[in-house]
Amino acid sequence: MYELRRLLSIALVTAFTGCAVAPSHDERALPYTPGLDVTAMDRSIDPCDDFYQYACGGWQKRNPIPPDHSSWDVYVKMYEDNLSFLRTILDSAATEKRRDPETQKIGDYHAACMDEQGVEQRGLEPLSRNLAAIAGIGSPLDIGPVVARLQRGTARDDVLFEVGAEQDPDDAEREIASLDQGGLGLPDRDYYLRDDPKSREARERYEAHIAKILVLLGDRPEAAKASATRIMTLETALARASLRKVERRDPYKTRHKLARAGLESLAPDFAWDAYFKALGMPGFDVVNVRTPAFFSELSERLASEPLSTWKDYLRFHLADNRAAFLSSAFVAEDFDFHLRYLTGAQELQPRWRRCVRLVDEQLGEALGRAYVQKAFTPELKMQVLAMVQRIESAMERRLRTEPWMSESTRRAAIEKLHAMRNKIGYPDKWRDYSSVAIARDDFMGNVQRAAAFELDRQLAKIGRPLDRNEWWMTPPTVNAYFGGQTNDINFPAGILQPPLYDPKMDAAPNYGDTGGTIGHELTHGFDDTGRLYDARGNLRNWWTQDDERRFIERAKCLVDQYAAYTAVDDVNVDGLLTLSENIADLGGEMLAYEAWKDAGKDQKPADRDGLTPDQRFFVGFAQWACENIRPERARELALTDDHAPSKDRINGVVVNMPEFAKAFSCKVGTPMTKAPEKLCSVW
Repeated sequence: MYELRRLLSIALVTAFTGCAVAPSHDERALPYTPGLDVTAMDRSIDPCDDFYQYACGGWQKRNPIPPDHSSWDVYVKMYEDNLSFLRTILDSAATEKRRDPETQKIGDYHAACMDEQGVEQRGLEPLSRNLAAIAGIGSPLDIGPVVARLQRGTARDDVLFEVGAEQDPDDAEREIASLDQGGLGLPDRDYYLRDDPKSREARERYEAHIAKILVLLGDRPEAAKASATRIMTLETALARASLRKVERRDPYKTRHKLARAGLESLAPDFAWDAYFKALGMPGFDVVNVRTPAFFSELSERLASEPLSTWKDYLRFHLADNRAAFLSSAFVAEDFDFHLRYLTGAQELQPRWRRCVRLVDEQLGEALGRAYVQKAFTPELKMQVLAMVQRIESAMERRLRTEPWMSESTRRAAIEKLHAMRNKIGYPDKWRDYSSVAIARDDFMGNVQRAAAFELDRQLAKIGRPLDRNEWWMTPPTVNAYFGGQTNDINFPAGILQPPLYDPKMDAAPNYGDTGGTIGHELTHGFDDTGRLYDARGNLRNWWTQDDERRFIERAKCLVDQYAAYTAVDDVNVDGLLTLSENIADLGGEMLAYEAWKDAGKDQKPADRDGLTPDQRFFVGFAQWACENIRPERARELALTDDHAPSKDRINGVVVNMPEFAKAFSCKVGTPMTKAPEKLCSVW
């Protein structure tokens, strides 16, 4: 995904009318920022010394981080603007007297979420049935059905482990059952195992947070503290058995298909039959256990840990996963640890923002219909499609002429490119939420029923053919993604708005920004992970040994380059963790530049705003990444995110593009240039 951390076919038919009407600017009600904002620049900086600061220095000065955020950047600002716009849709949906069923659902969900007094009055009542189920656990064999019950009702993280459907890595046309590691309350397994002072502090703060949640559930402080220590010990054992994020980037390390009986042998002390029955799991013959060591450890802990520890663990995670939806004491503790401490946010966001975001998470395609009708036109869709096609053509030219590729690998790569599907704006077929019961006076019930709907939707895929038309993001999302096994690039309507894509702007910054995003997602199909899948999405090595060796050598150039950057304080960028995104950033911008030049080959664009067309291309590229970030958030991302910091995503690209050095007359030896023999280039 192009911007996952900052928060991820052609159908010209709109949601409601069957024919889209181009919205006026006033109807869209979205604030306008130009695709290249000269006031965001700091021209006192030499672009050859620090291009990111040159392009974004003015923006950083004018955009301090709001107290309810841990970072503030162009993507986040766009998303917050979208939330304000979506709020008007939801406020109307909540108050209209004559509503269709879909409008009723999103309106009543929003109204129930906004009923803060009602939530406060209910206190712990929304958890009572699940707490009773946990209290009723009489043996380790009872844990499985209770875990299933909890997983069916959480809108956030899966409880204990993740369950669902995934494409068969060996047959991408079918869906199979999937199990994966989980069960940790800290952001990543390394938080439990690193021995640096900040990691030790995070563990101490987390253990205190566990105790506070248990006290809110009614435990005495002394008992809660003792339980928190035992829970921490249990989670540390699970963390030790979990794969590291860098390891998980290798799809071969998460391909472990087992027959149903093999699951029983792997983790014999978990009551799988009772669990699957309570979950509503359809019958299956094969399951991909993505992290076998985790489930072996889980089974051993079920046999060895006191039952009281497991019951406390489940009570804590029940409340912790749902804390944001409960009374103010839970909301405050949830904010204090997960947002204030871990990310540096200083204030809780207004309730309406949290509620709009939750509607988008749980009923996103219903809300997305109204958004698309008001904010996205067929004309815009066709403009973006034309840009996609030009960038695909640039990629094909590159594949046909790369001197380091053999002919057999070249043919397979071109076949994969030709098979890639482009999904722009919104789905061809909207999701049906008619089976989700939404009540205006039952906020937690709505959260749980919507979560159960989504889990059932995922589980129903098992044993069925793949639906290649499905979207993994909602239309208002300010993000984009490449589907490795679906082999498609996806651009929701939310990312195709100014300033990221500006129809009023000249082509140079649009290609630098949106063109680079398109090229980024396309390049993901050929990065160090994407290249392991063939044209249909099967995990299959279609590379010769020599080509694979040459690819790895080229990629290592980027690993070493980014590993030398400092992310925050004493933490460097992880060149291996961020490799896929760094390959995509560089390859995408190189493709966008080539496509832009091809699109304008018969034109002579003029200078504007004191910038040449080439300079405008690169400034347009840089300004999507303008950002301010708190050190707490920067540290968390350095340890968990597969994107490099924003500054490095810009400077780390242009330093490898001679076109940039030429555009700004940078001499070899300046910070934003490299000697020709040291340039990194994968695609």
